[in-house]
Amino acid sequence: QVQLVESGGGLVQAGGSLRLSCATSGRTFSRYAMGWFRQVPGKEREFVADISGSGYSTSYADSVKGRFTISRDSAKNTVYLQMNSLKPEDTAVYYCAERRSMYISGDHEYDYWGQGTQVTVSS
Repeated sequence: QVQLVESGGGLVQAGGSLRLSCATSGRTFSRYAMGWFRQVPGKEREFVADISGSGYSTSYADSVKGRFTISRDSAKNTVYLQMNSLKPEDTAVYYCAERRSMYISGDHEYDYWGQGTQVTVSS
């Protein structure tokens, strides 16, 4: 059974930084692409960033390019989202997800999801 556990959320002032972590279990971590998504109450969940199983390929939503960085550590079965220059509009619940493929794709279809971690950016 796949388990994804996010951590690292919290309250930060605009311009600040946070690093989210997502620890995984149950499968061979390096075989699968991982992604981060976010959701604001009343809105659909939106793609933030993802990374291939090898770690060589990444993609980002336009709204976070140049500010967020996704990475993975196979030794720790963990994927990270480093978030810099945070803005109030980044406030959301952030979800980690795993895809049944080692490749990322423009459809951003993912198969397993964590419970989410709240990120709040104050102005």
